[in-house]
Amino acid sequence: MEWNYLDLTTTDPHWNLALEQYVFDRLPRDRSYFLLWQNDRSVIIGKHQNTLAEIDLPYVEAQGIQVVRRLSGGGAVYHDLGNLNFTFITDGEGAGTLDFALFCRPVVRVLESFGVSAQISGRNDITVCGKKFSGNSQYTREGRVMHHGTILFDSDLDAVTRALRVDEEKIRSKGVPSVRSRVTNLKEHLPPEVDLPRFRRALLEQVMFTGLRGRAYTLTPEDRREIDRLKRERYDTWDWNFGQSPSCALVRRARVEGCGLVELFLQVERGRLTGVAFRGDFFSAEEPEELERLLTGCPLELEACRRALEGVDLSRYFHGLDRERFLQLLCQGR
Repeated sequence: MEWNYLDLTTTDPHWNLALEQYVFDRLPRDRSYFLLWQNDRSVIIGKHQNTLAEIDLPYVEAQGIQVVRRLSGGGAVYHDLGNLNFTFITDGEGAGTLDFALFCRPVVRVLESFGVSAQISGRNDITVCGKKFSGNSQYTREGRVMHHGTILFDSDLDAVTRALRVDEEKIRSKGVPSVRSRVTNLKEHLPPEVDLPRFRRALLEQVMFTGLRGRAYTLTPEDRREIDRLKRERYDTWDWNFGQSPSCALVRRARVEGCGLVELFLQVERGRLTGVAFRGDFFSAEEPEELERLLTGCPLELEACRRALEGVDLSRYFHGLDRERFLQLLCQGR
């Protein structure tokens, strides 16, 4: 089968994930495809995960980190421009086949060429010196498989930890949790002359010229229009990135000067509030249960909750707590 490759220059995670799906769904199936791509700072959520249970939302929003859900399962991963992503799209060997090692071996061979010994570890990781630098996931449909992996080359490991940090005592999720592993950047293990552009070229050459001998695929204007449409209708939307989440329970807790302890117990289904309860040692002129009615069914998103509480005097329910502080606690846990 002929192989085509796309060496992408855009770093928009919404567009890149839309392109991945477009290649999988729409480009001719009489050939296979290999993609190399990078994203600006973003958290990429697995298809079956609860977004709110996987990210530190206040940190993510404060840092301008984008959150996008992908088609494949597995855990949440952090991307930035020190991270390189690769994708194989081809026919599978059988229904439901998930052969991770097959698609990880080119990465191992490239590292061997630079004098670094790497191992395919467990089901879907690649490690060096016992530390993970690559996580992989797959999506299959109708005999076709999409395998994509991340490669930490020179990523901000502090941001990796902080963006994905979860207070497990405060969140109970029915989604598939990410497995936290010890991670490392490849740059620490490679000769100093091997930078990310050189590693990227070596991987492309290993896959397409040493192994599969493919040729470049150039996106047509029609391809780009369709990718833009898919990005706009799916990967840019709150419903896909947050609303597809399985149910979870959240606890928000803060001690507010002049108000006291405020605790919010939230039930969230598909990104929307299905249950709200308030506890604490605050004083109120009116019973806060009225707010529960106003918020039920609302997306757990700042502007949506602000609209739901428009015209409501929050100080009547929580003496000493203003609207914006309440909204921050409700939607961001702070």
